Amino acid sequence: MSPEYRLSLDPAELQLDVIHGYLTRSYWSPGIPRETVARAIAHSLCIGAYQGADQVGFARVITDRAAFAWLADVFVLEEHQGRGIAKAMLTALHAHPELQGLRRWMLVTLDAHSLYADLGWEPIGEPARFMERYVPDIYAKAAE
Repeated sequence: MSPEYRLSLDPAELQLDVIHGYLTRSYWSPGIPRETVARAIAHSLCIGAYQGADQVGFARVITDRAAFAWLADVFVLEEHQGRGIAKAMLTALHAHPELQGLRRWMLVTLDAHSLYADLGWEPIGEPARFMERYVPDIYAKAAE
């Protein structure tokens, strides 16, 4: 990551307008309400990437800090992509003291498999064991 960028785990630095603005137009959470994003941030371990005072990247981990972590909402604004920011955020989260000794980390991605593979992530070994409850249009339903 270029020295013009910095990472922070300080929740006070997170810029809800930037985070919500990206997530609401992302493929994984289109139309997500601002209040939902704020609640998700409040109950997660989050990292931000910044250029000066401007937030340019974000990732969060939902975890019990003992056995399990779910990596979610990883993004870098388009004009800052390709500079190692996502990899730096993930490396920092992997090294976080409260996330050591976890038995399982999980995530879902449509298009960033190589990024995660470079950091030791692998496809699920036994997908038949996993189940989900998935409501893909939950935010659209809430807006009605």
